[in-house]
Amino acid sequence: MADLGGPEILVIIIAVALLFGWKRMPDMARSLGRSVRIFKSEVDQLRTGETPTTTAPTTTVPTTTAPAAGSAPEPSPLTTRTPED
Repeated sequence: MADLGGPEILVIIIAVALLFGWKRMPDMARSLGRSVRIFKSEVDQLRTGETPTTTAPTTTVPTTTAPAAGSAPEPSPLTTRTPED
């Protein structure tokens, strides 16, 4: 790979700034950092053979029930779901 010195890096930064604008630069850097962090964690998981250990938040899901014939419909109960271990 070619050696990049100070002047070359400065030219690249100026070219990127002209192409995308100064206002979008922080968002692009933030997005790139997140992508690299996710990529590194995925590579680490592949090396160790572990499954992801993130916990899913508890969610409330409404369920519907069919009313019996001739009766008024009851309000649907809410059930709480938790992540399966």
